[in-house]
Amino acid sequence: QFGNLPRLMTCKPDEFIQAHGMGLSKWSQIQTAYELVRRSLEEQLGQESVFSSPSRVKEFLQAKIGALPHEVFLCLYLDSRLHLIECQELFRGSITHTAVYPREIIKEALSRNASALIVAHNHPSGNVRPSPADTHLTRTLQSALALVDVKVLDHFIVGPGVTWSMTEQSPW
Repeated sequence: QFGNLPRLMTCKPDEFIQAHGMGLSKWSQIQTAYELVRRSLEEQLGQESVFSSPSRVKEFLQAKIGALPHEVFLCLYLDSRLHLIECQELFRGSITHTAVYPREIIKEALSRNASALIVAHNHPSGNVRPSPADTHLTRTLQSALALVDVKVLDHFIVGPGVTWSMTEQSPW
């Protein structure tokens, strides 16, 4: 009825209970299981170097923001060993746009004593190719954060079931 897993995970309770044999209890169980998977992935990222398994970062981002119906912008703050300090949703937007402020990213990175960070945002449309604005933002963040010795390791764009890595896919 929902077509795919991301659609199931983001459906509202009133939509879910319309499916034959499904009720609020089952919806709550599914949401709880999904949240446990997200937390488990985040915990694993905190225990090992992020780049020991880049696919784990993609899995985590997919679980965190891949199915959202609106754009969000995340920062994954990393210590000097590339272990996750924290994942923070910094900005939230509409279906097609999120305003991102480099000053706020710098402030948050410094407050966590981060040595590096990974930024990510989602494209609910499913088109994960970077726009010129995405590329410009990445370059701006790299330049600004370099002034305070924080390295931008990657910028991921996440859509339902697909993730684009600017580091892997294009020389930015």
